[in-house]
Amino acid sequence: MDENKNVIDLRNAEPYDTAAHIVKILDEKKARDIKLLHVEENSSLTSYLVLCSGTSNTQIRSLAGEIEYTLSLCGVPALNVEGYNEGLWVVIDYGPVMVHIFGRDTRDFYKLEKLYGETAEFDISGLISD
Repeated sequence: MDENKNVIDLRNAEPYDTAAHIVKILDEKKARDIKLLHVEENSSLTSYLVLCSGTSNTQIRSLAGEIEYTLSLCGVPALNVEGYNEGLWVVIDYGPVMVHIFGRDTRDFYKLEKLYGETAEFDISGLISD
């Protein structure tokens, strides 16, 4: 894989473009059940949520590390990262975009995407590989 293909300038990008880039990175790193939700109408904290699952604590931390590293190269440092050490549910805050990387049991328990309903979900089929 070409290591530089994910390094683009996102410093002045629209929040959707940043979220879409995160989706692509997660897909390349084999995250599972990736969802992109537009929650601006229902949240005062963020505009987009990117949700995915990892298969193990190691993969969850790896996915979080890859997102944080790649976006920093793109000019977008994380504002905050929570849960990295535990590796059960990592949240990375980019302001208008928040990334949630779950273990399967944690995601099933909290059902975060259910809070916003299906109307907030974007079709990401054009962003991910089959």
